[in-house]
Amino acid sequence: MKIALLGYGKMGKTIEDIALQRGHEIVIKTSNEDGYDICLADVAIDFSVPKAAFFNIANCLKHKIPVISGTTGWLDNYEKAVALCKEENGAFLYASNFSLGVNVFFELNKNLAKMMSLLKEYKVSIEEVHHTQKLDAPSGTAITLAEGIVTEHSEYSNWILNETKEKAIPITAKRIDAVPGTHSIDYTSITDSIQIKHTAHNRQGFALGAVIAAEWILEKKGVYTMKDVLNIG
Repeated sequence: MKIALLGYGKMGKTIEDIALQRGHEIVIKTSNEDGYDICLADVAIDFSVPKAAFFNIANCLKHKIPVISGTTGWLDNYEKAVALCKEENGAFLYASNFSLGVNVFFELNKNLAKMMSLLKEYKVSIEEVHHTQKLDAPSGTAITLAEGIVTEHSEYSNWILNETKEKAIPITAKRIDAVPGTHSIDYTSITDSIQIKHTAHNRQGFALGAVIAAEWILEKKGVYTMKDVLNIG
């Protein structure tokens, strides 16, 4: 499989290592919006920056190249990408986090939120911790977790960053050197607390999930998520 890496930072380089280990070929490595021929690739993996993500995704879809994206901070244009994918009969998969463990954690979060929705004495909060080079806050993963709670827990309608507000899930974002990513959800009452937590030890899990998603989406048509790749939920 010939892969285009759109975004060749630390994550792109880790994806490259895993892709090569799995017998794939990297034909494009770029951190720029232009200067590459996407048609050289069978599939594209976008881990670029927010301002470049939609350009990269649209370019792939217009040239009939399946594309998966793990870039966060660009989701104001997500529905445009979905519409373009359908218009071009292409293949597109976005995930706020490609880690296989995190995607199981997403489902665990939703199931716990459903159970806790009847226990009004518990208040929920989310904390995420990442390395200091991370550009966006809160993380896309934290937003996905918050959205999962909103879906299952009628007491909450939105999330809010570093504040408290009625009917909004408070998210605390911390930036600490050399932390790949930690996310915890806490339900707290005056009598006790319940916590679920996912801790990434390195970037390998994110990169492996991205390569598996790229392998899976090849020759498919449509808009997908990691739930489709893993057949969960």
